[in-house]
Amino acid sequence: MTAPTAAAAFRRLAAVARNEGRGWLYEPEALEVAAALGVGSPNGLVVIGPSFLDQPALERLGTPQVVVKGLMPGVVHKTRRGWVRVAAADVGAVAAGMAVMADAGEAPAAYLVQERVEFSKQFLLGMRATAEYGPVVTLGPGGARAELLARAAPEQVTMVPAADAAAPAGGVGHPTLAELVQRLARFAAEVPGELAEFEINPLVLTPHPVALDAVLRLGDPLPVPVAPRPLTKLARLLEPESIAVVGVSRGMNAGRMILRNVLRAGFPPERLTVVKPGTDAVDGVRCVPDLESLDGPVDLLVVSVAAAQVPDLMELVVKLGCAESVILIPGGLGERPGTEAAAGRVRAALDVARRTPERGPVVTGGNCLGVRSRPGRYDTFFIPPGKLSPGARRAAPVAVVAQSGAFILSAFDRLPWLAPRYAVSVGNQLDLSVGDYLEHFAGTDVEVVGCYVEGFRPGDGTRFLDAVKRMRRQGRGVVLYRAGRTAAGVGAAASHTAAIAGDYAVTRALASDAGALVAETLADFTDLLMLAVLLRRCRVAGLRLGAVSNAGFETVAMADHAGPLRLARFDPATVARLDGVLARAGLAGLAEARNPLDVTPVAGDAVFAAAAAAVLDAPAVDVGLVGCVPFTGALQTLGAVAAHDEDVAAPGSVASRLAALPTGKGWAAVVDGGDAYDPMVRVLLERGVPVFRQADRAVRLLGRYAAWRVGGPG
Repeated sequence: MTAPTAAAAFRRLAAVARNEGRGWLYEPEALEVAAALGVGSPNGLVVIGPSFLDQPALERLGTPQVVVKGLMPGVVHKTRRGWVRVAAADVGAVAAGMAVMADAGEAPAAYLVQERVEFSKQFLLGMRATAEYGPVVTLGPGGARAELLARAAPEQVTMVPAADAAAPAGGVGHPTLAELVQRLARFAAEVPGELAEFEINPLVLTPHPVALDAVLRLGDPLPVPVAPRPLTKLARLLEPESIAVVGVSRGMNAGRMILRNVLRAGFPPERLTVVKPGTDAVDGVRCVPDLESLDGPVDLLVVSVAAAQVPDLMELVVKLGCAESVILIPGGLGERPGTEAAAGRVRAALDVARRTPERGPVVTGGNCLGVRSRPGRYDTFFIPPGKLSPGARRAAPVAVVAQSGAFILSAFDRLPWLAPRYAVSVGNQLDLSVGDYLEHFAGTDVEVVGCYVEGFRPGDGTRFLDAVKRMRRQGRGVVLYRAGRTAAGVGAAASHTAAIAGDYAVTRALASDAGALVAETLADFTDLLMLAVLLRRCRVAGLRLGAVSNAGFETVAMADHAGPLRLARFDPATVARLDGVLARAGLAGLAEARNPLDVTPVAGDAVFAAAAAAVLDAPAVDVGLVGCVPFTGALQTLGAVAAHDEDVAAPGSVASRLAALPTGKGWAAVVDGGDAYDPMVRVLLERGVPVFRQADRAVRLLGRYAAWRVGGPG
């Protein structure tokens, strides 16, 4: 019942299977591995066909009914073929069941006859080897409909990486099941690369654990490890003292735009070099004819040339040792079919360099926009400045790491109030990975990291999780959107485990458990990042919501979509304070001091803000939501124009009053209106108040954020 015992049993059976040319174990063999883990199985016998049946043998199974299963190499889902039948423990009845299976199409090669086990609930216990996290153990609802049940109630599925085998199986309420999860995780950690997939389904408790079926597929040898990257050089990449750019033309190509954006970001021109033969200077920056002419190794080399030139150039960079870090802008380096050889040459050159004392450069890209670093005073994004929406951006200790440069641009444009400290486009992760950057930022004072991930490099998911946990322990946070949600292995999956524990499902479960705030949609990512940035230093002590609006439909929506939030009960002092605010405004007969509070469209700027202050100050309120349907003439909600005398930016406007509230609690606003009210949104955002455009979305995401802040799932 230990991992070494199970590993020994598995290796013995796997050796037999491989000698026979099989990449899997037969069900009785898989059940033998399960037995080594402490999971029993029904009494049974394997027969070739009806003529091999023996009535005394059937009676020795000890039950009036038996389960008959068809066996065939490579056939896993026996139920889908009609190869599972219940029959009386009688030779004639069992033979009849076998005949039905044989007549259904291709006949089974053999039959397994087992005692029928009575049970009330069935589980799936499985393990799947993943490239990103190593082996991952899954526990969830079992049976033939396991995938459907898991999709309907994903919260009932627990996933544990084998790397955390020593940790308790969180979320598993039954102690026997929790112990089995840990045993399977320890076993998987004992046989890395040897085991691709192992599933017990159904697993039943009678009360002891019993496997009614089991599937096991063998794995492939682990890849040869490459030399580790010198990640200490990441600091030079992000905050370089010297930069060289290759690929600048006399016209306005990407390289020339990068050069201008680097200068525009404030990088000193005397520390900048353009590698370009035949000219002395471009845009006032000194040129040298080739890499050999650089004045010693630069901290950062930005490469913006055709993809075909990159392998030769990178081999020369490594040979000369002329750069500590490199940003490869061009694509065509492994992300498309036919470009593998070019990417392979670059990786081979880096691998050689990693084995030298200098260890070579670290490389971001290819196929990326590169890096925008405010501390480093440079920007390699080759985007004309006029293409981004203007805004009064607030510098914040925030980093964004994404495989897609276009995603970063879109996110920035939707958050025109935010000026992140770092924005990193990692591209195809030819060298530096998402995990590398998150590990680096976890060791800095960056407070929030937003990550867009399409796929982790092999093993990088585990490093990513470790960095998330580190930031979480320090009161900092990671907001994650995982793209590429079609599980890579599901099409060829042998069992339910691969479908349930697909790439996205594994990332979501493990990242949430590690402490990341995981976004379901791109729009959710933007809004959750907004909450994480603007409320990062506000107090969120629990899940009790205080809500106020000037429209009844919003208060109903807030109550209907509260999710993990629950409406706070106002104490007598808060009720008295609200009664006084409403009475002084002549609203005593129109509004009631309740939660959510509807102050009606009659409330003016001062009354609205006073009511919101009373709600947010209530001792029972942990987090707040203030909705404003802005059409009423009682409020200043429009930008200043000649057509009217309103000014939403004026000190007396509702937006200015709300933004100035002294509460230290986390809260968000809702401005439910069209383009005319964009100025009101800007006033609130630029003064640090998160803003949504609809109440139901606001309360849903505020609830997710608050649950994450107080230690719930992300």
